[in-house]
Amino acid sequence: MAGDDFFGVFPYLVSPIDGNGDVKADVLARLCEHTIAAGVHGLAPLGSTGEFAYLSWEQKKRVVEVTLEAAGGRVPVIAGVATTTTVEARHQAREFENMGVAGVIATLDAYFPISENGIVDHFTAVAEAISCPVVMYTNPNFQRSDLSVPAIARLANVPNIRYLKDASTNTGRLLSIMEAVDGKIKVFAASSHIPATVMLIGGAGYMAGPACLIPAESVRLYELCKAGRWDEAMTLQRRLWKVNQVFAKYSLAACVKGGLELMGFPVGDPLAPQAPLDAAARAEVRAILEGLGVL
Repeated sequence: MAGDDFFGVFPYLVSPIDGNGDVKADVLARLCEHTIAAGVHGLAPLGSTGEFAYLSWEQKKRVVEVTLEAAGGRVPVIAGVATTTTVEARHQAREFENMGVAGVIATLDAYFPISENGIVDHFTAVAEAISCPVVMYTNPNFQRSDLSVPAIARLANVPNIRYLKDASTNTGRLLSIMEAVDGKIKVFAASSHIPATVMLIGGAGYMAGPACLIPAESVRLYELCKAGRWDEAMTLQRRLWKVNQVFAKYSLAACVKGGLELMGFPVGDPLAPQAPLDAAARAEVRAILEGLGVL
């Protein structure tokens, strides 16, 4: 599905992989259907929750293929592109565009530190390799070479770099970014932010793993914010914040995969050497989901 205006709730899908390394297509398709039925505005495979760093290129292609088939053009699919080299990032972005994604989420998965000019050159090169919109992803908690506000301001001048997902914990930084880009880039909240707060200051929506667990509730929160019903939005936000907190407390994929297992989606454990949730953590996730009426 082609598209040039992304907004709302995009769950960062998990990548269900069986013991042979094959993508569990039926499980992933069910998860896509579940979230679409809940009203999400798009799907985002191969994010951090999708364990992009642990997947082969063949597994990545299959995850995107299954997601596109399951979406069936009903919502846009934005595929994650995260590599250490610019050449490979350009290749993956082109492949995904040819497969039919509506856009890509570009992440610089750096091992050695990269200069600001090198970072700008990388994202520019990825954007120039394709015609669909690019969402830049910044996560200072995990990335050795992160996007600074001045770098984001420079990249806002690349025509198809249209969005940013910021996974810092600094909401003031988001407002600085919005001021610096002067409307050229829209900003999405991550699980590390309070989504309602980000939307209050002008955010475009919410891209995060917890939306796999609470898609309908996340969509409701977005709708309340868009309607300017801030008192109701914050009442709901306070209830949902427990999911964000437990997501930050434990391994990203382990938390969401563990929660989905409890909900009847046999997505399996996170890929080794990551560890699954232990009994105490699983009980904590269960209690939160039961409190929200999800289980």
